[in-house]
Amino acid sequence: MNLVKPQQSILSKQDSGKASLLDSGEDFEMLDDDEIDDDPPPLEDAGGGKKTKKEPAEDQDASPSSLVDEWMDILGNGQLRKKVLRAGNGPDSRPTKGQNVVIHLKTSLADGTLIEEQPELSFTLGDGDVIQALDLTVQLMEMGEKALVQADAKYAYGALGSLAPEVLPSADLALEVQLLDATEAPDLELLSPQERVALAGQKRERGNVYYQRGDYAFAVNSYGFALQITESSSKVDISPEEEEELMDIKVKCLNNMAAAQLKLDHYEAALRSCVSVLAHQPDNIKALFRKGKVLALQGEYAEAIRNLKMALKLEPSNKTIHSELSKLVKKHSEQKGAEQAMYKKMLGNPGSGGMQKHQAKSSWGVSWKWLFGATAVAIGGVALSVVIAARN
Repeated sequence: MNLVKPQQSILSKQDSGKASLLDSGEDFEMLDDDEIDDDPPPLEDAGGGKKTKKEPAEDQDASPSSLVDEWMDILGNGQLRKKVLRAGNGPDSRPTKGQNVVIHLKTSLADGTLIEEQPELSFTLGDGDVIQALDLTVQLMEMGEKALVQADAKYAYGALGSLAPEVLPSADLALEVQLLDATEAPDLELLSPQERVALAGQKRERGNVYYQRGDYAFAVNSYGFALQITESSSKVDISPEEEEELMDIKVKCLNNMAAAQLKLDHYEAALRSCVSVLAHQPDNIKALFRKGKVLALQGEYAEAIRNLKMALKLEPSNKTIHSELSKLVKKHSEQKGAEQAMYKKMLGNPGSGGMQKHQAKSSWGVSWKWLFGATAVAIGGVALSVVIAARN
């Protein structure tokens, strides 16, 4: 069965400082700061591809001759171009996304300096297993075709560069690619448990590399593929130990996916990832911690504090949880104080209101008493006048 071979040289692991983002190479530390669709984020679309004239090719194997010197501007921005050096077996032989492909790859700097040569590089097309320049151009190649690809650093190893292969930061690349083979991806249901573990582990590691490079959308993409492998049904017998191994990879992928989704400010998606972890492992400290952070970012301070207290109970000596919990308690207190002040402003001051009512009542009481008194005096005066007049 043709499985994708692990790639050791496409996206390198970063220096030891970056490696600290991983917990023993297994899971991201929860110390890191900082709703994505479950569908993988697409690579930049080929957009039809424009052809432009350019200088003569280094390799003159192109046939027919009309292909020589023709460049295809794949993205229309001049930053990723492809030129056929040797024609393939026709458009119908082009591979499709999801297939496993094998290529012969020569990687050079823009000045022609050879970096490395890989006679049989295998990967799944469109899964983000390789740099974008390869993922985008190989799907436009015919079987047997040899092509030259000029890639801007943006579609290669970016501003960080790479350690293996050794590529300087922001270096443009020249790639000589020949498409050797394309086969359908294996049926996940028919894979043996160990094959599923290996394939899921490979996708997870790719996600870790993307995370370290700050490519969080691509990290989510790779973790998503790994989860599909761990969650697929199986027509092959699987032991409890193997189920546990797959579950372990699944939980790590969900935890790391939550970290990447937090970086992308996709709080609802991160919350779902944390909830999924806790459904399998209620005492998972990283999931409790990240769930608390997400809830705090959504303004749900009381629930966030509850989750962080649960995490702290499981690991009382964790200074990061202590610090985050202290900040949340303070914010929650400030929020409650602000709410109380707002309610008082809306309802008014009960004490002063009662006093004003009492003063108003007293004022009315004095007015009525004075009016009644004056009326009585007037009536009495009239009566007296009548009596005196009668006597006279």
